[in-house]
Amino acid sequence: MRKISFLIAALAVFLFSGCASTTKGGAIGADRSQFMIVSEQTMDENAKLAYQQTINKAKSVHALNTNPSQTKQVREISKNLIKQVGFFREDAINWDWQINVIKSDEVNAWCMPGGKIAVFTGLLNTIKPTNAELAAVIGHEIAHALREHSRERASTESTKNLGISVLAAAVGLNDTATGLVNMASQYTFSLPFSRKHESEADIIGLELMAHAGYNPNAALNLWKKMSKLNVGKKPAEFFSTHPSDENRIESLQKMLPKVMPIYEASKKQK
Repeated sequence: MRKISFLIAALAVFLFSGCASTTKGGAIGADRSQFMIVSEQTMDENAKLAYQQTINKAKSVHALNTNPSQTKQVREISKNLIKQVGFFREDAINWDWQINVIKSDEVNAWCMPGGKIAVFTGLLNTIKPTNAELAAVIGHEIAHALREHSRERASTESTKNLGISVLAAAVGLNDTATGLVNMASQYTFSLPFSRKHESEADIIGLELMAHAGYNPNAALNLWKKMSKLNVGKKPAEFFSTHPSDENRIESLQKMLPKVMPIYEASKKQK
């Protein structure tokens, strides 16, 4: 076990030797070092291909933008949020943004690297979000793309897996011990790192919606709705890639004093 503890500690140092941040910190102070070994171009090209495949599949089953009013709502809110991305990274203003609504019972939305947005009708029909609540959802997803969380996770996961293999071979760990390293690594590094991304996307999205003129308090209402929807369906936070609904609501509440002045200022400019 001492060997395993040593390997995990060595792996942590290796994984989290930081690089530059992909974005500015904004008013909420979302600035930290990020570990990147996968290229931005690689992630963007893969995302573009995956997005096109998703859109083509939706078209083929007549599930793409089937509701004009929902499509209009999603696109207008998304465009309002996209206008604000320069507060975090100026190059994102010129991304090839694409926004579509897919007919599906899945309560979900996402934004792939490079600005490829999809919102599922299951989210719109089940949660029935107000414009501001929907801005919280889309702002959260845009934040993932701005911070390049997908590239960061791809970088850390590939490095972690390589590190485990090399270290296991170096000290002659058997399959059982190597499995323990993998398990410990998963719950010590991978899942908390994912939760960090989700929490980061929450607060960046909160500031984006404030700049766009959507009341940040709506983000709290959104996650209260999601909490009711998720009753009995989510694993304990320690074993999950997402923060608990209670913790993310608490985190958002703490950020309100920083973003409400931005929201008030945006209202005056309209």
